[in-house]
Amino acid sequence: MLEGAQMPSDTKFCFSGKRVLITGASRGIGRTLAIGFGQSGADLILTAREAAALEPTAETLRGLGCAVECLAVDQRDAGQVRERLSDLQRIDVLINNAGVEEVRPTFDVDEALWDKILDTNLKGAFFVAQAAAARMAAHGGGAIVNLASLTSFVGVPTAVPYGASKSGILGLTHGLAAEWAPQGIRVNAIAPGYFETEMTSQFYADPEWVAAMTAKVPMGRLGRLEDLIGATLFLASESSAYITGQCLVIDGGYLSTI
Repeated sequence: MLEGAQMPSDTKFCFSGKRVLITGASRGIGRTLAIGFGQSGADLILTAREAAALEPTAETLRGLGCAVECLAVDQRDAGQVRERLSDLQRIDVLINNAGVEEVRPTFDVDEALWDKILDTNLKGAFFVAQAAAARMAAHGGGAIVNLASLTSFVGVPTAVPYGASKSGILGLTHGLAAEWAPQGIRVNAIAPGYFETEMTSQFYADPEWVAAMTAKVPMGRLGRLEDLIGATLFLASESSAYITGQCLVIDGGYLSTI
C-alpha cells in the first residue's frame, strides 16, 4: 500500500451536512434517489413543476430526520430556473433528473412535442446545471449527476425526440466536465436501462413486452428503482473524486449484448 494512501471508507458515502438538489423529485427515479440520499444523511432541495406534488417525498424525508426544501420550478423556463435557484445559499450535489417522454411515430411528431421534450430534458438540464454550478463554484466545488438513458446509445423507434434529448445529455456531460473541472465541479451521468416508472408504465402493462425485454437482459430481470441508488451515491461522493465526464450504464448488461 502506498505511503499516505487510505483505504475506502463507508464515511465517503455519508452525505451528512451536504445539500443535494434533485429535480423531478415527486415520483419515480427522482423520488427514489431523494430517499437514497436522505438515508445517507443529506439535506434535500427538491423541485417539480408544482411544489405540492413534492410533499409525499418531503414527508418521507422528514421522517428520516432530513431538512427538506421544496421548490416549484418549470425547467423549460430558463429565467425561472435562474431566479429560483439563485436564492439558494449552497448546493453540494445536483441530480439532474427531471424529464418527460411521449411515445409517438416520428411522422406524427409536431413542433410542440419536440419543444416540450427537448426544452425539458436538454435545455432545462443545461440551465439547471448552470445555476447549480454557480452556487458550487462559490463554495469550492461540487458534483453533478445527469440522467442519460439507453437511448443515449441506441435508437428506439417512436422515441426519437427523447433519444435526441438524451444523446444531448452525453454531450452536455462531457463538455461541462471538461470546462468546470478547474472549479472543482465534477460532472457525470447515469444511463438507466428498463425501470418501471409512471413514464414507462404503459409498456410494463404489456406482458409480452416485459417478457421480450427481460429476455434481452443478461441478468435475467428488469431494473428495480433501488438499483440506481448506489451508483448515483458513488458518482456524487468523494469515492469518485477523480472521475468526471463519464456515463455509468445501469442496465443489467443489456447494452453488452447489442
